[in-house]
Amino acid sequence: MTLLQIMPVDAPHDVELRTTDHQTIVVALREHSVELRQWTLRADVTGCDNDEALARYDDEVRALMDAEGLRVVDAVQLHPEPTAAWQEKAAAARNMFLEEHRHAEDEVRFLAAGTGCFYLHLGDKVYALVCAAGDLLSVPAGTLHWFDMGARPDFTAIRFFREADGWVGDFAEESIAAAFPKLDDLLAVYG
Repeated sequence: MTLLQIMPVDAPHDVELRTTDHQTIVVALREHSVELRQWTLRADVTGCDNDEALARYDDEVRALMDAEGLRVVDAVQLHPEPTAAWQEKAAAARNMFLEEHRHAEDEVRFLAAGTGCFYLHLGDKVYALVCAAGDLLSVPAGTLHWFDMGARPDFTAIRFFREADGWVGDFAEESIAAAFPKLDDLLAVYG
């Protein structure tokens, strides 16, 4: 289930819009040049290695790269394991992206499995977009944002770049991220 929750920057607990209606979400994002599309899901990629996950979406990946001038693609995944080492790895991965940052190129991500939340700081609002398997998101270069994979990350994402270092973030001096509800809190509303 894709979910959008819009909150004022200065009042993170005041919800101006909360919706799972796909068309409403697409229109709200498009006003800020953010694109949300969907790809048909292939067989479950959970448990596949990164190369196999990419291979399952080869046609879509190649078409998108050709259409948008993207040259680098990879897959990242984190799925729960019952070990302390996994919990440490998951916490470190989560913390890496919880601070507000921007990129020099568009952020283009396809969620092949699981969920994750992209928080987009757009003007005087924060758009918390919980992406679900099948969602393809494109965020314009320079957009302040952060990402929460949740307390128990479980996802496979395919990432697209123009340059190999396209994922490197330029972190904001004063991040507002800590004031906003986390992914798990957003999902708890919908049980």
